[in-house]
Amino acid sequence: MSTKLLRSAQAGTIESNDIMVTVEPAADGTGSNVTLVSPVLKQYGRQIRSVIEEVLAAHGITDVQVHANDKGALDCTIRARLNVAILRALAPEGD
Repeated sequence: MSTKLLRSAQAGTIESNDIMVTVEPAADGTGSNVTLVSPVLKQYGRQIRSVIEEVLAAHGITDVQVHANDKGALDCTIRARLNVAILRALAPEGD
């Protein structure tokens, strides 16, 4: 069963060693589209994308647009920021 985001949401900062993540609902059947900006894209881009896909899968989210602006975040920080953005996007209006 797929989980559908209710709205766009964001978490994180663009400070050093952090990541700003924005999630937006996408049309049914479009899958996940991850846009990643990072100064370490060549070295760690594959790993960052893998962590993002793991978190999306854990929440059952299949149709989503993710924009991640990484500033050298560790995997645990990426997971935490993405989890918060997803929870914000799933919360009913006014929460």
